Amino acid sequence: MKLKFLVSLALFIDFAFAHFAVLIPSNSSVESRKEANLTLTYKFMHPFLGDMMNMQTPSVAGVFTGGEREIFKSLTPASQGNFSYFKTDFKVNKPAVYQFYADFAPYFEPSENKFIRHIVKTVVNGYGYGEGWDEPIGLQAEIVPLTRPYGLYKGNIFTGRVLIDGKPAKNVVVEVEYYNEKGVKAPSEDHVRQEVKTNELGEFSFVTPLAGWWGFAALTDGGKMKKDGKNYDVELGAALWIEAKEYE
Repeated sequence: MKLKFLVSLALFIDFAFAHFAVLIPSNSSVESRKEANLTLTYKFMHPFLGDMMNMQTPSVAGVFTGGEREIFKSLTPASQGNFSYFKTDFKVNKPAVYQFYADFAPYFEPSENKFIRHIVKTVVNGYGYGEGWDEPIGLQAEIVPLTRPYGLYKGNIFTGRVLIDGKPAKNVVVEVEYYNEKGVKAPSEDHVRQEVKTNELGEFSFVTPLAGWWGFAALTDGGKMKKDGKNYDVELGAALWIEAKEYE
């Protein structure tokens, strides 16, 4: 009986907290050549709690800049404890806005009895270029910033628009979670994962109360996938990561 309770509790905890596709660069703004070598980190995890899941190689990963798309040929496998994730290095060699993205391979989550597929992106400004950060890049599920997604301070309000197949997604839940590198404590479980909803135009807003990286995941219906001869729902998530900083 005790074992069953512990298993049920573990499944409840896993269900209660958000799964997030994480894509974080070593810096959100590159201002000099000494900052040009970025490291991009790809994880699938509960960002606030720090709990990771084994990650499969993304279906595709790349960068969109200057109206052109570059597909990364490979990512470097890495591990944290018993869990796998991926990294890659990228050199920012010219003034431009760089929109990095990845389409995570669908992951079957037993506690929710469904597949989870997140398409994630993040934006880096190179050498003060500052144009094109609000342009969609043609992903099936995408959060398009309406607030500049870099050069943000703690306490700024961020607004984005959720697009599914290029069209605004209204009345969609957007989960918000903090990448908790500082080990801050939440007052309650409800504070671990924030939620907002999109309006009729697919827009949402959120104020970042802490400095650091913040993730947004707009969750939509991604159809069905088969596993062991049975059809399961697919959660299609559009994810975006932004960085807020403090005054020095």
